Amino acid sequence: MNDFKAVVMTPQIYRYVREQAGRPSAVQEKLIARTLELGDSAEMQIPHEQAVLLSLLVKITGAQTVVEVGTYTGYSTLAFAQALPPSGKVITCDVSAEWTSIAEEAWQAAGVRDRIDLRLGAAAQTLAELPEEPVIDLVFIDADKVGYVHYWDLLVPRVRQGGLLLADNTLYYGEAADEQPEGNAAAIDAFNRFVLADTRVESVLVPIADGLTMARKR
Repeated sequence: MNDFKAVVMTPQIYRYVREQAGRPSAVQEKLIARTLELGDSAEMQIPHEQAVLLSLLVKITGAQTVVEVGTYTGYSTLAFAQALPPSGKVITCDVSAEWTSIAEEAWQAAGVRDRIDLRLGAAAQTLAELPEEPVIDLVFIDADKVGYVHYWDLLVPRVRQGGLLLADNTLYYGEAADEQPEGNAAAIDAFNRFVLADTRVESVLVPIADGLTMARKR
């Protein structure tokens, strides 16, 4: 297979890529700084260039209803909400009141708190309680890796035809590509194989950040 267009992501090239996404807003910069104060868990925040991509996808699809699995401190949620029209809604699921309280401060400061429906509790239960009609325009899964297949199966029937399903960390530090991945990498590898075989969607894995699977419901 030809790989002549493959680019190794050096620090210099990565800085260049980030520059093309533009600078974060004042609210975003404050949220990045606040999240970094949390220590090791800060790696769960998506990078700014990925947030820009998520915003573009909302606008390109004309999405009105977004469902997010995994809120953390709300950087991706903020990206979705700011891209939605005033009548749009992001339903975001998480289990941490501590982390999402940081998110809520940022959403309020950005003036989009009214577009966000935060639901605390087990994501699988939250998703199962959503209406069964296929009215969701865009889905973003970025939570516990072993739950990805289950979340996907709960969400695909609820996404409209032509709607998008996105799943984050689908390279998992590159470990998903190992011959015998372990732990979360094994769960992600199983998820990737599941999506590839899912005839309900057409999909591609994009090597942005830690890997982003993008799928369109047929």
